[in-house]
Amino acid sequence: MSAALLQALREAVGPAQVLTHEDPAADLAAWEQDWRKRAHGRALAVVRPGSTAEVASVVRACAAAGTSIVPQGGNTGLVVGSVPDESGTQVLLSLTRLNAVRAIDPANLTMTVEAGCVLQTLQDAAEKAGFLLPLSLAAEGSCTIGGNLATNAGGTQVVRYGNARELCLGLEVVTAQGEVWQGLTGLRKDNTGYDLRDLFIGSEGTLGVITAATLKLYPLPAAQLTAWAAVPTLDAAVSLLGLAHQHLGAGLTGFEVMGQFALGLVDRHFPALRVPLWQDSPYCVLLENSDSESEEHARSQFERLLETAFERGLVSDAVVAESLAQARALWHIRESIPLAQAEEGLNIKHDISIPVSRIPAFCAETDALLQREIPGVRLVNFGHLGDGNLHYNVQAPAGADAKKFLNEQEAHVNALVFDTVARYDGSISAEHGVGSLKASHLPHYKDPVALGLMRAIKQALDPQHLMNPGRVLARP
Repeated sequence: MSAALLQALREAVGPAQVLTHEDPAADLAAWEQDWRKRAHGRALAVVRPGSTAEVASVVRACAAAGTSIVPQGGNTGLVVGSVPDESGTQVLLSLTRLNAVRAIDPANLTMTVEAGCVLQTLQDAAEKAGFLLPLSLAAEGSCTIGGNLATNAGGTQVVRYGNARELCLGLEVVTAQGEVWQGLTGLRKDNTGYDLRDLFIGSEGTLGVITAATLKLYPLPAAQLTAWAAVPTLDAAVSLLGLAHQHLGAGLTGFEVMGQFALGLVDRHFPALRVPLWQDSPYCVLLENSDSESEEHARSQFERLLETAFERGLVSDAVVAESLAQARALWHIRESIPLAQAEEGLNIKHDISIPVSRIPAFCAETDALLQREIPGVRLVNFGHLGDGNLHYNVQAPAGADAKKFLNEQEAHVNALVFDTVARYDGSISAEHGVGSLKASHLPHYKDPVALGLMRAIKQALDPQHLMNPGRVLARP
């Protein structure tokens, strides 16, 4: 059966675009290992279609053979959701050749793009046309828009523009049966039934394959200023966020919080980045103000905000970037935290969301709980405070064997953190998705009625259970 399937796949996309382990010149490791090196699977083949029609042909061939498909974009995911299992029977469907910007509609403020487009390429294309595509995250130089939509990615500007779902108006999707849903509307109002777009966004390739999307664009801001502030407590950071909303309104496009230990890792592993203000403060905050009037107006707003914050004791020190280069340097420090943590060793990652008002209490309780259960444990706490999303990561005690710590403590740490998240009415996945790492946890923390509806949708759209099985929902 596999020989017949491989032949059908070669006919669908061309022999050069079907890679197998039998080919001595083919190295499949880049597709088979996830970014965090948590899993290394083995694919029957890596298939690289170059059009939506070819994607549909591949899906039809796999459906006829009863072979499961794992869609993959830039392979930058953090929850093991886009690499094959170890069976050697799955087809890895790489979307990176679908990389065209099909159209930019200036009057409608939209751009229609293919799923394999790298996010940064789309940001640059939008800017060249005089517009802003506000989706921005650390992996933007390698992640693809199809993967961003499949996981409903968030990033640093959610506080103003929302997640990927809020930035998408329409989709083109290949269904599990190999049909093509043409939903690339640029309409902001379409009240003609169920919202299929929102169903496929965030489904992590378990219901169909996103091949193209129509995205919202925004006018480029007249000025964009960045400030870095040291705050004495998380409570002060939350109060500063409220103050920023009052002073900046819709101009507040980014509000990040970074714990002292997280910034200390950046200082240790990337000293050339010159992290400001971190040594004498438990937390630092990164704020971005995008102004539609002028740089002078933006700077005066920032100055009034920071003056009030100093008067109220919410900020102990602050710097405002004087140039675009300085602003990029500050953001680069924030985006280097995950890389610095990786340099420090294997770690336990959490991508959680909590109501903003309850984040200080959650951190105080969970910090104390983990430190009591695992003496010497180190907490790498940072993230998007503006929208209530923390990357609450756990590092082994100094000098401990990181791999052994991961193997022995991950289940225990996850239970402690997730149970506390549930008590605080939060979510165990804010922007990274569920993948396979969290699929087994979902029944413990998701409403059972919601899970039943999700399973019914999966059964209706993918009755053979061939689309990225074992991701989001555990295997039946």
